[in-house]
Amino acid sequence: MAASAEDNENLVPVTVLTGFLGSGKTTLLNHILTATHGKKIAVIENEFGDVGIDDELLQKNSKVQADEEIIEMMNGCICCTVRQDLIVVLEKLAKRVKAGTLKLDGVIIETTGMADPAPVAQTFFVDDMVKASFKLDGIVTLVDAKHVEQHLDEEKPEGAENEAVEQVAFADRILLNKTDLVSEEDLLRVEKRLKSINSQAPVQRCTKAEVSPDWVLDIGAFDLKRVIEMDPEFLNTDGEH
Repeated sequence: MAASAEDNENLVPVTVLTGFLGSGKTTLLNHILTATHGKKIAVIENEFGDVGIDDELLQKNSKVQADEEIIEMMNGCICCTVRQDLIVVLEKLAKRVKAGTLKLDGVIIETTGMADPAPVAQTFFVDDMVKASFKLDGIVTLVDAKHVEQHLDEEKPEGAENEAVEQVAFADRILLNKTDLVSEEDLLRVEKRLKSINSQAPVQRCTKAEVSPDWVLDIGAFDLKRVIEMDPEFLNTDGEH
């Protein structure tokens, strides 16, 4: 049964944050976890990357170590580390929301540098418990202005996908970061290249991943129809992408 508009209003919006290692994802998350923006956000970090959210930053800014995986920050946000299944952590958060012990304005899931965002996005359509509490709100891809072209040009073995291309193609919004490291001419060329892969997603330039949380949270940008046109197998979880 399709969810009614009212049910949809009560679902917690989820942003999936993708981008290669070095594109500035951790900087952006640190900013969201410490800025005074008045929103209560849960940041879920997939702990496979080399650099996790800075432990020192977590210790300095956290209120209580209530749960080994879920840390509450001073600004009311929550940081979770996923060492197991993403669904397990989402279930934990959903239980707290339902029990009234946690109010969430949104969730950000950070995917690792090499991750294709599709499997994370699928979770919000194929798992009933997740569908009952959360809605996929947007995929935001961070791009390093200086190195993105070499990632996009990388030759992959036959049958393997270029993850950088996938991340740009799936994006609902693109943050072009580290713009201070390249010339205006380079930026225009990179923007043109990004638009050739994904003509729909707005591109926002930034340095040090400084962007208003409103640009990445609760943006209502995910379009399932567009994704299925791009990847007809998106909702078929039996096979590999």
